[in-house]
Amino acid sequence: MSSILQYTELYRDNAELIDKGSAPVLNKLRRQAFETLSETASFPAKHTEGFEKTSIEDLFAPDYGINILRKNLPVNLAATFRCDVPRMSTLTGFVVNDAFIPGHDIERKLPEGVIFCSLAKAAEQYPGLVEKHYGRLAPAGDATVALNNMLAQDGVFIYIPRNVIVERPIQIVNIFSSPIPLMALRRILVVAEQGAKASILVCDHTNDTTQNYLSSQIIEIFAGPGSDIGFYDMEESSPLTSRYSRLFASQQQDSRLLVDGITLANGKTRNDYTINLDGPNAEAMLGGMAIGSGNQHIDNNSQLTHTAPYCRSNQIFKYILDDEATGAFEGGINVSHGAIKTQAYQSNRNLLASQGARMHTKPQLLIFCDDVKCSHGATTGQLDQDALFYMRQRGISEKLAKTMLMQAFMADVIETVEMDGLRQRLHHLVEKHLHGEAAFCSDCSLTGTDHDIAPNPENSNE
Repeated sequence: MSSILQYTELYRDNAELIDKGSAPVLNKLRRQAFETLSETASFPAKHTEGFEKTSIEDLFAPDYGINILRKNLPVNLAATFRCDVPRMSTLTGFVVNDAFIPGHDIERKLPEGVIFCSLAKAAEQYPGLVEKHYGRLAPAGDATVALNNMLAQDGVFIYIPRNVIVERPIQIVNIFSSPIPLMALRRILVVAEQGAKASILVCDHTNDTTQNYLSSQIIEIFAGPGSDIGFYDMEESSPLTSRYSRLFASQQQDSRLLVDGITLANGKTRNDYTINLDGPNAEAMLGGMAIGSGNQHIDNNSQLTHTAPYCRSNQIFKYILDDEATGAFEGGINVSHGAIKTQAYQSNRNLLASQGARMHTKPQLLIFCDDVKCSHGATTGQLDQDALFYMRQRGISEKLAKTMLMQAFMADVIETVEMDGLRQRLHHLVEKHLHGEAAFCSDCSLTGTDHDIAPNPENSNE
């Protein structure tokens, strides 16, 4: 039996409660989503097109709890969250399971006109603005998008007005914390008007590592003409945490979008990136970095589509897999008719540090236009034995030599990060993970950082 049935039955039995816990703008999509799922046989299974190594059906099959009643699941943020990016001052908001909690006095610290708040709250206060963008990029006919549309009751809304530059990074801290297995339906909606500039950091963490969790996340990014947006998504969760995150972005003329996906600790992860360069002279940079060990599974899928002329895109994904970890990467460059002078490049490089590690890679080009420059490439191999031998001959231990080579392997992906504090911290985190040491936010003290926790840190959905 398809796992979809349990979700459609849940919605059918609790439609009023789900609507009551959300906002009218979000509720408008639910009925259509329910009908889409009712007509869908199943979620994508392993070995189907685009899902060669990951079964979405299996991810959603367990009977997770969903907090449709918006019950208070208390978590002390001051005790739970410790910033692992010291000396980086951010404008911080928290998503505990699927409920948004603003950082202390956040509205006063935002530049004039900038909105960073609960999506449900924004839908009530700025219904026209949210309705114009919510659900417009994520395809409603897709089964996993429909599931999120049907059940998501809140999320995060970020709005940057015309020509406003947000100097401090905006940080969203996703935290799983529940006494029972839980599924969180998360949404992030980013709207950057013409000439706007901002950096956004999303951090995924798991508080209780003994519970099974599933995150279903939809991200929509609207990059207006001449805007400049950096979006960094870092996962440090737990072996029992599964995640399916889908990012959809549309870029207008002269816009610039940098997206970095970083997986350092997880259970099973699938990330989809769909970026459309819809305006002339738009530029997109998509970077991905994954370090897997144990039985971790990390799957990234990218589809960058050039629909306008004179656009540029560059993709670089790198994996280091150890023990029995498995990885997958499928990436596409699509150049539409009329997208002349396109420059698009894609690279996937992978290191297997053990005999048991496995990697699947499938780069693709689909070009319907002449006068373009496009290329792709992929390699999978082991550490350079000559370099390893050279370092051993100079008194460097085998373990340290391997770590140094793997660090060097990841360096160019880390250097795509334009936030100085995060880039420096990533070098440290990668080193610790490659040494086999866990490096989580709980390793750091709040002292000396500029992350403000609300005076009453207990989570409340009221």
